Amino acid sequence: MNRIFATERVHGNRRDWHNLRGMLPFLWEFRGRAALALGCLICAKIANVGVPLVLKDIVDAFDGADRQVLVLPLSLLLAYGALKLSSSFFNELRDVVFARVRYRAMRRLSTRVLEHLHKLSLRYHLERQSGAISRDLERGTRSVSTIMNYLVFSMLPVAVEFSLVAAIMIGRYAPAFALVTFGTVAVYFAFTFAITEWRMEYRHRMNRLDSEANTQAFDSLLNYETVKYFGNERMELKRYDDTLSEWEQMAVASQTSMSLLNFGQGAIIAVGVTLIMTLAAQGVTSGDMSVGDLVLVNALMLQLFIPLGFLGIVYRQIKYALADMDLVFKLLERKPEIVDTSDAKPLRLREGGIRFEHVDFYYQPERQILFDLNFAIEPGQKIAVVGHSGAGKSTLSRLLFRFYDVTGGRILIDGQDLRGLTQESLRAAIGIVPQDTVLFNESIHFNLAYGRPGATFEEIERAAEMAHIRAFVESLPDRWDTLVGERGLKLSGGEKQRVAIARAILKRPRILIFDEATSSLDSHTEQAIQQTLAEVAENHTTLVIAHRLSTVVDADRILVMEKGRIREHGTHRALLEAGGHYAAMWELQKREGVEALP
Repeated sequence: MNRIFATERVHGNRRDWHNLRGMLPFLWEFRGRAALALGCLICAKIANVGVPLVLKDIVDAFDGADRQVLVLPLSLLLAYGALKLSSSFFNELRDVVFARVRYRAMRRLSTRVLEHLHKLSLRYHLERQSGAISRDLERGTRSVSTIMNYLVFSMLPVAVEFSLVAAIMIGRYAPAFALVTFGTVAVYFAFTFAITEWRMEYRHRMNRLDSEANTQAFDSLLNYETVKYFGNERMELKRYDDTLSEWEQMAVASQTSMSLLNFGQGAIIAVGVTLIMTLAAQGVTSGDMSVGDLVLVNALMLQLFIPLGFLGIVYRQIKYALADMDLVFKLLERKPEIVDTSDAKPLRLREGGIRFEHVDFYYQPERQILFDLNFAIEPGQKIAVVGHSGAGKSTLSRLLFRFYDVTGGRILIDGQDLRGLTQESLRAAIGIVPQDTVLFNESIHFNLAYGRPGATFEEIERAAEMAHIRAFVESLPDRWDTLVGERGLKLSGGEKQRVAIARAILKRPRILIFDEATSSLDSHTEQAIQQTLAEVAENHTTLVIAHRLSTVVDADRILVMEKGRIREHGTHRALLEAGGHYAAMWELQKREGVEALP
């Protein structure tokens, strides 16, 4: 077990150095400012260490009995005040200069993480836990500021000050002073590092439990209606509280061990200062040192050990921040599943013909979804794909958008393999009305304009009118500025679907995909929308994925899928005459439609 923990600590330290190196590109943009801030830091510390040196001369001057006593201390006192003022000035200047570096690094990292998340595959986003990612990203990006803040404002200042104090001790006093000082610092660091590394296990477990609790709370609120439908509020609270109970245990253990660490650090500093002052007192008694030297040694020890006491806290916070930042850097190291090849070319769209050639596909190798799929959609043609749930219909649209790559065969648009095209140009050529429309928690205008951000308001109005939603929008109190709520929950399913249709119209793509585009509409609205979709699809290459067969009777060709294979294909009339799967589905849906009538 100890060997396992030791291995984990070594790996963790390697990750820490790896992550610190990962911060360098964010600092490089303002390397001049960083260097200037470092210069201010050194000047501040030189002034800070100069204060006790002047104080020693003041004490020794008063210890004399000559006539200069009335003049010399005044100049020294002025020098003392100037050094104190300089220390404060350079410290504040360092803060001002470095602020831009710190906050720009946070901004750059946050933007890079969001960009990377958009590059990751659909598979990742289907499996991720939104609540945990939200909390991890919040802690991770904040950790960059924390680390920079502590390194520049705590760790480096102590290192500079320690070097200056060490030079004074070695140059002015007996070796015993330097030996005690360095020995105390060495023991202090060794004790701090050892205990902090031991405590980091608590921090890692606290982070994991905190993210898990946040995910549970996020999911329960996201599924608010489901919780209410089944009356499971107590169950959700218990899940959340049980996780927080574990987190509480880790937090208490962490606090207890921190108290042990603080006491140990205080004891080491107390012993070191006592030994130093004992040596200084003996030096004054023997005449080897002046009273001013005693004051100087005491002042230097206070200047060194007081920030050293905080350094223990700083080191712990840096370790915690590195643990938080590790979550973000591990995310950034995650490779996207779908990437453009080095020689990827933009789609050269001519007529918009689509061809599936011997396409196989699976999400997991043990469960294949599509088997040897062969079909073509000629330019301007409307092809419908029908079948029972789980037949693989919606997978076709995901493959066309290249959210996944085929595991066998190939898909061509105008003779160009999708895998050799840039994803941006491919997706710009395709418009979709999905079965499940998710909207941004913004205004209706924002969600409509999302189809083509550069569209004019008149174009947006025209698209909304074609989708039969303009009258509804203009009847609302806030009209186009009406907020739709998270995921569009303030709108009905039919209203959301009409927004999606308007968005697709506004995009003006050459290729259209309708994935159960009217599944949430009532019969009256569906008939109106079907006419609109027919108008929109005219002269477009169109793939219609449908469950209700009544919506695809006008398709140029209908593909009937079952268990990932095409069982039948032909026109509506031809398939009915064939008396196969399609005819059976048609009769079943007709009976269901009659039974549903009042």
